[in-house]
Amino acid sequence: MTGVRLRVLVVDDHPLFRFGVCTLLAAEPGIEVVGEAATGANAVSAAAALRPDVVVMDLHLPDLSGIQATRHIVADNADVGVLMLTMADESESVFAAMRAGARGYLLKDAEPDEIIRAVQAVARREAIFGPDIANRVLGFFNQPQATTDQVFPELTGREREVLSLIAGGHSNAAIAHTLCLSPKTVRNHISNVFSKLHVADRAEAIVRARDAGLGRAGPG
Repeated sequence: MTGVRLRVLVVDDHPLFRFGVCTLLAAEPGIEVVGEAATGANAVSAAAALRPDVVVMDLHLPDLSGIQATRHIVADNADVGVLMLTMADESESVFAAMRAGARGYLLKDAEPDEIIRAVQAVARREAIFGPDIANRVLGFFNQPQATTDQVFPELTGREREVLSLIAGGHSNAAIAHTLCLSPKTVRNHISNVFSKLHVADRAEAIVRARDAGLGRAGPG
């Protein structure tokens, strides 16, 4: 293993930030930056061509989101580690990234050595989170688990997710982005939720959901 360097692909649509991350990682003796991409689609094709050990991925990208790109990349090569490096600190984004196959989640204000350690940890197949994100993840798992699956049993799991996001104040577009669904699919889910809960509109659905304990934290 001596002398083997981690191959890293950096994905971000902001050239200056991408340059900074590439420069930071390239200066680390055990890391080789093998490529960079500015869009989700380019990230998927670059990962397929370059076969990196780690992809450092932004969440908000042109065309495919970072979550969608991660799903494609991991489906093509389960050995690649994806580290989300983003400004988005919403719980929904964190869990959507994990469901898509990311192994780590850092915010862009992380210290340089924290980013390097995270890349190395993800390459070792470890899960890694920034301090604020880790507290959020731990808080989620420390919550009583009796709530979401028992409330509104007439809804599917996906419909409960959509309802929770509605109750948290998210727009249809934000729900589509968070859950990696098409706007039409989101509208269908919302229509089903309204029908099953016998509510007339979004406001009434929000009241029902919040009374049941869903979406209280809001969008952030």
